[in-house]
Amino acid sequence: MTDLRRSLRNSRTRLVLASMVLSTLLTATVLAVAYVTANRTITGETRSVVTAELTGLADEYERRGLLGLMAAIERRLPSASERDAVYLLADRNGNRLAGNLFRWPDTISAGSGWVELQLRKLDTDQLVPISAASVRLTGGERLLVGRDALARQQFDRVLLRSVVLALGAALALSLLTGWLLTRLVFSRLKDIADTAETIVSGDLSQRMHLRGTGDEFDQVAGTLNTMLDRIEELISNLRTTSNSIAHDLRSPLSRLRQRIASLGEPGKTDEEREVDTARASVEIDHLLRVLSQLTEISRAEAGLGREQFEAVNLLQLVADAVELYEPVAADQGIRLAVTGTAAPIQGHRPLLSQALSNLLENAMRYSPAGSQITIEIAEDGAFARLSVRDQGPGVPEQDLPRLHMPFVTLDPARTERNAGLGLALVSAIARMHGGKFVARNCDPGLETTLQLAKSP
Repeated sequence: MTDLRRSLRNSRTRLVLASMVLSTLLTATVLAVAYVTANRTITGETRSVVTAELTGLADEYERRGLLGLMAAIERRLPSASERDAVYLLADRNGNRLAGNLFRWPDTISAGSGWVELQLRKLDTDQLVPISAASVRLTGGERLLVGRDALARQQFDRVLLRSVVLALGAALALSLLTGWLLTRLVFSRLKDIADTAETIVSGDLSQRMHLRGTGDEFDQVAGTLNTMLDRIEELISNLRTTSNSIAHDLRSPLSRLRQRIASLGEPGKTDEEREVDTARASVEIDHLLRVLSQLTEISRAEAGLGREQFEAVNLLQLVADAVELYEPVAADQGIRLAVTGTAAPIQGHRPLLSQALSNLLENAMRYSPAGSQITIEIAEDGAFARLSVRDQGPGVPEQDLPRLHMPFVTLDPARTERNAGLGLALVSAIARMHGGKFVARNCDPGLETTLQLAKSP
């Protein structure tokens, strides 16, 4: 009993049983309808023929009288056995005048409608089932016309046996189909489960197997693989960020500790203490800036702030940024140019403004005097693009895929001016808006692009 309960809890067993029950019920319904329809059709045709023949013989009686009716019945008797036909013309007392039955049955009265009964025919001593209709003639005689139902009953038994055999075959086929179906489904599920167990054990490089059929299982596996790629990327970024935080914050904190400790040293002049205090404030500002940027990246990665999405005019967004940075760019001898246009999108205006500012600051940091920074707005299918292209030295090709990672910078040493979080924030904001961050060398210069979905 315990094994049976355990088997019934198994999804494979339940699926096989459900498939078998549903298929069997469907087959039984179809066969039952076929059986009932066949019986009704045969019964209807039999009644139509008998009724027509009874009406014809009654008309014969009206035209030619009793003798003419008897002659008409006698003419039909030679072929009656081939047609399973039954005829009986009886007098008022039920005695046979013509036909192939012994006498009128006591259990029915003439004109009582369609009847089913057992009678003995002249050519056999056995009772046979008969379906018949009767009528009382104007002279008091009784006329009965019917069909021998023995062949009909045999046909019913054969038909019923065929239905039972077909139902059994359907049951076996449904069981086989259910087993094959569960084998196919659960084999794919087992592949996914085995891969998932390997991933849970710590091997994040594993991916779901694709069979190339393009079916729903391949689609689910592809979606899971995309999710695993994203998880692996996030974990890799987390490790890099953790290591970088430990590296980048250790030095400022150590310097801050030294500055604070030096304030209490004897013999320090007020001027020296003011210098140490100012330097400690610089270190604190740097730490706060790094922590603030990390918080913004985390919020963008988590999608916080989507409820603040609104219609954003990218051209106006760029114009505001250019108005803000143009004086700084002019001081460095850099020109800012804007090209293109795009329809408004749904987005987080402050974050988009922050992302564009980061791209401009990054471009201005590496642009030589007398060069130009071009800001391009464009539409690319389901996406809108904000691109910032400078004329600086560009980036080594092997470093391009790393630009969006936290704490990645091309400076030989990180400074309080550049902690390597600006482009990481841009990448997080792009993903928050259903797009991505893209960087490419333009020879000369670097083009960084903020790709945004029109309907994130």
